Amino acid sequence: MNVKIDTKEKFSVITPADEIFTANMTEELSNLLLGYINKNIPHLVLNLEAVKEIDVACCETIATIQQQFYEQNCSFVICEMAAAVEDVFEQAELLELLNATPTETEAWDIVQMEEIERELLGDFD
Repeated sequence: MNVKIDTKEKFSVITPADEIFTANMTEELSNLLLGYINKNIPHLVLNLEAVKEIDVACCETIATIQQQFYEQNCSFVICEMAAAVEDVFEQAELLELLNATPTETEAWDIVQMEEIERELLGDFD
Protein backbone atom coordinates (compact mmCIF):
# COMPACT_ATOMS: atom_id res chain seq x y z
CA MET A 1 0.00 0.00 0.00
CA ASN A 2 1.39 3.37 -1.00
CA VAL A 3 0.67 6.25 1.36
CA LYS A 4 1.71 9.83 1.87
CA ILE A 5 2.28 10.81 5.49
CA ASP A 6 2.21 14.45 6.51
CA THR A 7 3.02 15.12 10.17
CA LYS A 8 1.63 18.30 11.67
CA GLU A 9 2.12 19.72 15.15
CA LYS A 10 -0.90 17.98 16.72
CA PHE A 11 -1.75 15.18 14.24
CA SER A 12 -0.65 13.23 11.17
CA VAL A 13 -2.44 13.00 7.84
CA ILE A 14 -2.33 9.62 6.09
CA THR A 15 -3.28 9.76 2.42
CA PRO A 16 -3.37 6.40 0.63
CA ALA A 17 -2.39 6.58 -3.04
CA ASP A 18 -4.18 3.38 -4.03
CA GLU A 19 -7.45 3.83 -5.90
CA ILE A 20 -8.87 0.50 -4.78
CA PHE A 21 -8.98 -0.81 -1.20
CA THR A 22 -9.54 -4.56 -1.17
CA ALA A 23 -10.15 -6.94 1.73
CA ASN A 24 -6.58 -8.27 1.50
CA MET A 25 -5.30 -4.78 2.36
CA THR A 26 -7.05 -4.61 5.73
CA GLU A 27 -4.20 -6.06 7.78
CA GLU A 28 -1.64 -3.69 6.26
CA LEU A 29 -4.00 -0.74 6.72
CA SER A 30 -4.71 -1.74 10.31
CA ASN A 31 -1.02 -2.10 11.18
CA LEU A 32 -0.21 1.26 9.61
CA LEU A 33 -2.97 3.20 11.35
CA LEU A 34 -2.87 1.50 14.74
CA GLY A 35 0.86 2.14 14.90
CA TYR A 36 0.06 5.79 15.53
CA ILE A 37 -1.82 5.22 18.80
CA ASN A 38 1.45 4.86 20.71
CA LYS A 39 3.29 7.73 19.04
CA ASN A 40 3.95 11.14 20.57
CA ILE A 41 1.36 12.59 18.19
CA PRO A 42 -1.32 9.87 18.10
CA HIS A 43 -4.10 11.83 16.38
CA LEU A 44 -4.84 10.92 12.75
CA VAL A 45 -6.63 12.25 9.72
CA LEU A 46 -7.24 9.60 7.06
CA ASN A 47 -7.60 11.33 3.71
CA LEU A 48 -9.32 9.03 1.22
CA GLU A 49 -9.28 11.44 -1.74
CA ALA A 50 -7.51 8.98 -4.08
CA VAL A 51 -9.66 5.96 -3.15
CA LYS A 52 -12.33 5.29 -5.78
CA GLU A 53 -13.43 1.81 -4.66
CA ILE A 54 -13.46 0.16 -1.25
CA ASP A 55 -14.34 -3.28 0.01
CA VAL A 56 -16.82 -3.62 2.89
CA ALA A 57 -14.11 -5.40 4.93
CA CYS A 58 -11.94 -2.28 4.65
CA CYS A 59 -14.85 -0.12 5.78
CA GLU A 60 -15.37 -2.34 8.80
CA THR A 61 -11.65 -2.22 9.60
CA ILE A 62 -11.57 1.58 9.38
CA ALA A 63 -14.62 1.87 11.65
CA THR A 64 -13.04 -0.49 14.19
CA ILE A 65 -9.74 1.39 14.10
CA GLN A 66 -11.51 4.70 14.64
CA GLN A 67 -13.24 3.25 17.69
CA GLN A 68 -9.89 2.02 19.05
CA PHE A 69 -8.43 5.50 18.66
CA TYR A 70 -11.29 7.09 20.59
CA GLU A 71 -11.05 4.43 23.31
CA GLN A 72 -7.42 5.55 23.76
CA ASN A 73 -8.50 9.22 23.91
CA CYS A 74 -7.01 9.92 20.45
CA SER A 75 -8.64 11.61 17.47
CA PHE A 76 -9.28 9.81 14.18
CA VAL A 77 -11.08 11.69 11.41
CA ILE A 78 -11.74 10.53 7.86
CA CYS A 79 -12.01 13.06 5.06
CA GLU A 80 -12.51 13.54 1.33
CA MET A 81 -14.39 10.32 0.62
CA ALA A 82 -15.55 9.88 -2.96
CA ALA A 83 -19.30 9.38 -3.34
CA ALA A 84 -18.82 5.70 -4.28
CA VAL A 85 -16.71 5.11 -1.16
CA GLU A 86 -19.21 6.93 1.04
CA ASP A 87 -21.97 4.75 -0.45
CA VAL A 88 -20.18 1.56 0.62
CA PHE A 89 -19.84 2.88 4.18
CA GLU A 90 -23.53 3.84 4.11
CA GLN A 91 -24.66 0.44 2.79
CA ALA A 92 -22.60 -1.25 5.53
CA GLU A 93 -24.40 1.00 8.05
CA LEU A 94 -21.06 2.43 9.20
CA LEU A 95 -21.18 6.00 7.90
CA GLU A 96 -23.06 7.37 10.90
CA LEU A 97 -20.49 5.81 13.24
CA LEU A 98 -17.59 7.62 11.58
CA ASN A 99 -16.13 10.99 12.34
CA ALA A 100 -15.96 12.09 8.70
CA THR A 101 -15.68 15.45 6.97
CA PRO A 102 -15.86 16.59 3.33
CA THR A 103 -12.49 18.36 3.42
CA GLU A 104 -9.10 17.87 5.04
CA THR A 105 -9.24 21.37 6.53
CA GLU A 106 -12.45 20.48 8.36
CA ALA A 107 -10.81 17.28 9.62
CA TRP A 108 -7.93 19.37 11.00
CA ASP A 109 -10.47 21.58 12.77
CA ILE A 110 -12.15 18.59 14.40
CA VAL A 111 -8.84 17.17 15.63
CA GLN A 112 -7.91 20.53 17.12
CA MET A 113 -11.35 20.98 18.74
CA GLU A 114 -11.15 17.49 20.23
CA GLU A 115 -7.69 18.30 21.61
CA ILE A 116 -9.06 21.43 23.29
CA GLU A 117 -12.00 19.43 24.64
CA ARG A 118 -9.63 16.80 26.11
CA GLU A 119 -7.57 19.55 27.75
CA LEU A 120 -10.66 21.21 29.23
CA LEU A 121 -12.19 17.97 30.45
CA GLY A 122 -8.84 16.92 31.88
CA ASP A 123 -8.98 19.96 34.19
CA PHE A 124 -12.12 18.49 35.83
CA ASP A 125 -10.59 15.12 36.74
